[in-house]
Amino acid sequence: MNDMRIAELRRHRGWTQERLAEESGVTARTVQRLESGADGSLETVSQIARALGVPVRELFTADPAEQVDVGVRGLDERTLAEQARRDSYTRGWRYLYLGVGLLVTFAVIGALSARAVPGLLVFVIPAYWAGGTLLSRFLMMVVLDPWLDRRYPLSSSRLRA
Repeated sequence: MNDMRIAELRRHRGWTQERLAEESGVTARTVQRLESGADGSLETVSQIARALGVPVRELFTADPAEQVDVGVRGLDERTLAEQARRDSYTRGWRYLYLGVGLLVTFAVIGALSARAVPGLLVFVIPAYWAGGTLLSRFLMMVVLDPWLDRRYPLSSSRLRA
């Protein structure tokens, strides 16, 4: 690959190699190897770029776009596409939670207005919205986010961001 500007960008942020490793999710040894000129996988380079808050192409010193590897140029687009797909799953999860909540709310209100059930049923509504929010976030962090991390490795969770 071309010479990288990782060390320059890292120092500009005032970060140590260990801090960059922690922020990007790679090992400190990987950061050291990349800064010394060793090649890294596109996924690793993408994680470093994301942690530094720059597009992947900004990590390379080559100015002309023709000198940058086709895979690197396409990585930014691939990252954006994976993030969009991940975000659509996350939105779907939220819409499912909201849809079920609205059904529960309207069902309880309908049952109460028909006086077909005891008045204590009214507590189901706040219980769903409070407990459901906690359960939904738990399932998102423990089940959905790890699955999305594996499926779309170039994307990142908005919960952790």
